[in-house]
Amino acid sequence: MKERTRTHRVESERAVLVGVLLDETRRSSESPFAEQRTLEELGGLAETAGARVVAELTQRRERPDQTTYLGRGKVQELLALVQHHGADVVLFDNDLSPAQTRNLEQAVSVKVLDRSELILDIFAARARTYEASLAVELAQLEYSLPRLKRMWTHLSRLKMGIGMRGPGEKQLEVDRRLVEKRIHDLRQELHAIHARRERQVAARDGRMTVSLVGYTNAGKSTLLNSLTGSDEYAADQLFATLDTRTRRWRLPNWGPVLLSDTVGFIRDLPHRLIASFKATLEETRQADLLLHVADASSPLVDAQIAAVRNVLSELDIDEKDAILVLNKTDAIDDREVLRRLEERYPHAIPISARTGAGIERLERAASDALAREFRDVDVEVPPANGRLLAWLAAHGEVLSQHFTPEKVTVHCRIPASLVGRIAASEATVVPHVAGDAARASTVQAPGTRHELTSG
Repeated sequence: MKERTRTHRVESERAVLVGVLLDETRRSSESPFAEQRTLEELGGLAETAGARVVAELTQRRERPDQTTYLGRGKVQELLALVQHHGADVVLFDNDLSPAQTRNLEQAVSVKVLDRSELILDIFAARARTYEASLAVELAQLEYSLPRLKRMWTHLSRLKMGIGMRGPGEKQLEVDRRLVEKRIHDLRQELHAIHARRERQVAARDGRMTVSLVGYTNAGKSTLLNSLTGSDEYAADQLFATLDTRTRRWRLPNWGPVLLSDTVGFIRDLPHRLIASFKATLEETRQADLLLHVADASSPLVDAQIAAVRNVLSELDIDEKDAILVLNKTDAIDDREVLRRLEERYPHAIPISARTGAGIERLERAASDALAREFRDVDVEVPPANGRLLAWLAAHGEVLSQHFTPEKVTVHCRIPASLVGRIAASEATVVPHVAGDAARASTVQAPGTRHELTSG
């Protein structure tokens, strides 16, 4: 996908962070987020968006105030903080209704953004491809539509034509109609992109695919570079990657697979954003194996793992085979912390994508997981059938070849779904047996696995 070169110049605004901890939040499965480092992640989002945090404010409530989310006393305290620090913006770690946002802005006389709007703003700044830009624009417009009353920097005017404006129509109604039309156009275009992406993924014709998923800034792009030798952009920042990037990964003692890096997840990821990025996440939906990368050095790693699993469940892909990868182990000074983490997740693979520690173990685990879908076979091909020989090399791993005047015997490992296609050609397919043992006369039955041999 062709990248769009865009420059974003954002002034460093002074921000006050606000977090409201509700009783239902503290009782939820993601309570570590609420109880530990309440505003730490929001501060990271603010810095990513170009703001400088000057103050923080938290409140515990049984339920949010319907008018201002905060209690009346806390609103006055927030106003004092804004005035004392000369703040330009107030950032909430909660989702606000349009009325609550409007009332808060009137109370403190500065811009007020909730968590979803902040995340959408970061996505807009980071989108590099045309597809990602469309997805972000759609999510932003769907978010903004019910909030038009407090916005007056609207879209560039579109001439609707003679007779299109009703008598006495207000500017707000014009803006709403323009936004709704743009939303419709964006949905149509993204639907076409999604259909094209589905065809592209299906056209890979038997290639096994592995997708990296995980919380934002867990180190997925660094791991992609480490595993494939690529040089993709990787940075210690939230949402460094918004666009799916696929590279060829040659697993030792296995063969070539396709490894995809995807957009990072975050707790309370706006549902509009998940829907808008459906095409971008198609690689994850179609993957044969997921590598769930988690930041083992984060004090909130348990809640981050839970948040990613929740998003995967929303995407209806939580039933896929997945390997939990505990990354950034090199950043853990206390080895007891890592030991306890491994006890909580006994099947996880601890690694450091930066130093390479644990990479070989991860590659073995990925090979074993993919082996459930592959067959280790011998294919007997007429010497003149160079097209089939090339096809075998492209779609599997050729482990050895034996030539005679009558035939070429190719020992290869290939997706089980393609075995029938080979058998339908002028080739003979039999399960591989090590050494000179007699070979069976039928194709290997599903579920049967052979260990890789050197013969």
